[in-house]
Amino acid sequence: MVGLNLGDIVRLRKPHPCGSTDWRIRRTGMDFRIECLGCGHQAWISRVKLERQLKTILKRADVPEPEGET
Repeated sequence: MVGLNLGDIVRLRKPHPCGSTDWRIRRTGMDFRIECLGCGHQAWISRVKLERQLKTILKRADVPEPEGET
């Protein structure tokens, strides 16, 4: 299981019809909402399908550390 967070930018194996393969994670859970960085189109994709299509994580979103943990 890959740890994906809101705001992460990922590259998928198959290109979007606009030609871009880069997507931003907009919502996480059992299903993900992803936004194409080429044209701005948003799509829903299941976690299993996203993990299968994932080629690489280009940029991790800045996730603040929980308070109280060091």
